[in-house]
Amino acid sequence: MSNPNSWQPPAGDQQPPAPPRYGEYAPPSAFPPPPGPQQGWTAPPKPGLIPLRPLPFGTILGSSFQVMRRNPKPTFGISLVLNAIIYLLTFLVIGAFVAFAIGRVFSATEADQEAIIAGSLLGGGLALLIPIAASVVLTAILQGVISLEVSRATVGEKLTTKQLLRLARGRIGALIGWAFALAGVALVALILATVVVTLLIALGGTAGLVIGILLAIGFVLVFIAAYAWIGTKVSLVPSALLIERATLRGAIARSWTLTNQSFWKTLGIEWLVALMVSTAAQVVTFPISLIFSLLAAVLAPTGDETVAVVVQVIGTIITGLVGVVIGAIGIVMQSAAASLIYIDLRMRKEGLDLDLMRFVEARQAGDSSVADPFLTVPAPAAPAAPPGSPWG
Repeated sequence: MSNPNSWQPPAGDQQPPAPPRYGEYAPPSAFPPPPGPQQGWTAPPKPGLIPLRPLPFGTILGSSFQVMRRNPKPTFGISLVLNAIIYLLTFLVIGAFVAFAIGRVFSATEADQEAIIAGSLLGGGLALLIPIAASVVLTAILQGVISLEVSRATVGEKLTTKQLLRLARGRIGALIGWAFALAGVALVALILATVVVTLLIALGGTAGLVIGILLAIGFVLVFIAAYAWIGTKVSLVPSALLIERATLRGAIARSWTLTNQSFWKTLGIEWLVALMVSTAAQVVTFPISLIFSLLAAVLAPTGDETVAVVVQVIGTIITGLVGVVIGAIGIVMQSAAASLIYIDLRMRKEGLDLDLMRFVEARQAGDSSVADPFLTVPAPAAPAAPPGSPWG
């Protein structure tokens, strides 16, 4: 006999109803809701190249590869053309100068040959400045185009080469000037170090030789450390110049500020991408060079210099062409990685991801009045008032 006053579970702790038998109708309330929260966290949208949230290392690295696949013509296409121009210019300048120098050496008397050879070496170094200067200019232009492509791809836009160049109008000159400034500082430092070491070795005797060698090693170590530190701190200048359209001074300050407390991350990603590109280039070009070296030995077993020279020239041209393709890919990847780091740091430090979400949502709704979030730079925070101040 059951007790009518026996314990019953509270209303909020009722057991779920038994499942219906086979063939019976079951109302929706008979089935309990699925476990877990019904309105949970959802990932931020990914309208284009990257998700609109701070980027982990893998996303930055993977997106650097995806830039070319997403929009190949204004990225890989223009990079390939510019690298081909640099390679062709280098080949023509150096080839023409070498032919001219060899002709002068063979037409001169034995007494004048040493002076002509010394002058040719100096002239060759000066002639090499022409393709180097062209490389600085064209690489700077490419960095600007890639920076703009990454920023517009972030919000789902896919622009043509003409549209990207139109966006870059007015900032390419500052970018080229910045590239020459960096190259000039490095060149001056290298010349000064070389002069000091050479004078010590030439005028110091044995002691000067030892001191000069030690000093040269010290200069190399200092140069590597300075390149790693300063180069990383200012590596975001092209992105600030083109994406924010900042002045050169403002872009340097922005890059320096954004990389604060993110130096090692920035350095690691940029150097890893450079190492990957360099390794890929060696893996591809080394077998080609080895094959043509073996081919020269097979086709000219008796040491026929003409055949060996022809084979080596053909091998050099083919290796150079392959290097142009790999170099074009490498420059795009390195420029894209720096631009992605710039966007990631702005997301982490300035909340750019929220502004990008609002911008994308407004564009999708047909509202074009929302300002470009990349151009909106937050004002620096006011310094804290001193203790006891009436404004504190």
